[in-house]
Amino acid sequence: MIYAILVIAIQVINWAGMNLTTDNILLTGSILLILSILAGKTSGRFGVPTLIFFLIIGVMAGSEGIGGINFDDPGLAQLIGIIALNFILFSGGLDTNWERVRPILWRGVALSTFGVLITAFSVGLFVYYFFDFSLLEGLLLGSIVSATDAAAVFSILRSKGIRLKGSLAPVLELESGSNDPTAYFLTILLTAIIKTGDIEPLSITVSFLQQFIIGGTIGYGMGRLSHQIINRIKLDTEGLYPVLLMGLALFTYALTHSIGGNGFLATYVGAIVLGNRNFIHKRTLIRFYEGQAWLWQIILFLSLGLLVYPSQIIPIIGIGLLISAFLILIARPLGVFISLAFFKTNNRSKLFISWVGLRGGIPIVFATYPLLAGLDKANMIFNLVFFISVSSVLLQGTSMAFIGRLLHVVLPASQKQKDGTNALEHHRSHMIEFTIQEFSPVTDKKIVDLGIPLSVNIMAIKRGDLFIQPVGSTSLKEKDVIYILADDEIALNIANKYFLATEKDQ
Repeated sequence: MIYAILVIAIQVINWAGMNLTTDNILLTGSILLILSILAGKTSGRFGVPTLIFFLIIGVMAGSEGIGGINFDDPGLAQLIGIIALNFILFSGGLDTNWERVRPILWRGVALSTFGVLITAFSVGLFVYYFFDFSLLEGLLLGSIVSATDAAAVFSILRSKGIRLKGSLAPVLELESGSNDPTAYFLTILLTAIIKTGDIEPLSITVSFLQQFIIGGTIGYGMGRLSHQIINRIKLDTEGLYPVLLMGLALFTYALTHSIGGNGFLATYVGAIVLGNRNFIHKRTLIRFYEGQAWLWQIILFLSLGLLVYPSQIIPIIGIGLLISAFLILIARPLGVFISLAFFKTNNRSKLFISWVGLRGGIPIVFATYPLLAGLDKANMIFNLVFFISVSSVLLQGTSMAFIGRLLHVVLPASQKQKDGTNALEHHRSHMIEFTIQEFSPVTDKKIVDLGIPLSVNIMAIKRGDLFIQPVGSTSLKEKDVIYILADDEIALNIANKYFLATEKDQ
């Protein structure tokens, strides 16, 4: 049935492409969007990320597919990729729990820096020695495919209901979200060196430190500033808060990039800082940006699929398979084992981290930089990166659950914990009411300023004969009756601490 819908829809797209008008562009875009979601719904059965289906549909709708849409604009694809990556990183950062990440912070940093460098260098040497690439061209290819794709990794983990033992999940989360800036830096650097022929080690070192210091500093500062702005400003319409947050996120990237910092790192760090503080409409905004991240991922993968010419992929399949095999079986494990050598991580966990180093859409976006720079082997690099990314996801994605069970790093079904990563699985089982007493320290305070953890949710406030639907800007008054929904006994104890204390108790 899906295939029949696909054929019919592509024929409509083909007709629209031949009769190009504003309405037909909207028709084509909406069909591609809806079709991608419907087709991607079947991906969970095979363990393949939904995003791969978006990519395939883009290829089928492209100039050499049955859709016949002629899209040959790497610059536009790159712009879409930059915007999409900002939304993906911002959404991921907002949803990152610092308490889970803090104990494994340096492991994640090691993987996202040294791990990326080792992987890029290994692939670069392999390509240089065995294929018709110069050393710099090989290193450029290795740099482009050195970063993992958080969206691909976690879409599989969640669709298959996989829960990992110990600290594996936060390590993968932090690495996948933070290794894009390193790969981006290497890609831009090597593209410039190949184009100009200038290699200055001191300048490269200074540039690396500058990008990451400025990116981290501005990201932290903008995260703190965004928190203050959102909580202090009083907008007349709730619908403007997502717009405000979008402006702050894009401003963070643009400002950092304009003064020589790493904008992607700034976006991610700023989102983590903001996401681990209480702010007005927090839950709503997190869900909103999760949806925005998915929308931009779909747009990104569709546009990258449209950009690909399948006839150019076929001649490089042999080389692509060899490079992909080397990346998966040797380069990625080398990066993981060496970068984690000084941390207490068992070999089974290292092997699993090595196997789930999926490549996705971001390496394909990075592969547009050599294209726009006009490098000699840019077209071949782009096609190789596309093939490596797809083969990585298809092979590693479909076998992730099996490898996890084989290495005994997956929790049995009876022991799976509800960790809140999936909103549909998150249940709150305790409800209680509190009355704000005289001299309570929470009187006249906004809910957002109380510092209440996400495990405690204020469902309603009764003030006299009126019931109030609370938001972050709602101020609590003496004699208010508040209704609390909590995860467990620990959350109830936290609620007691906040709402039963009085100033006399302090």
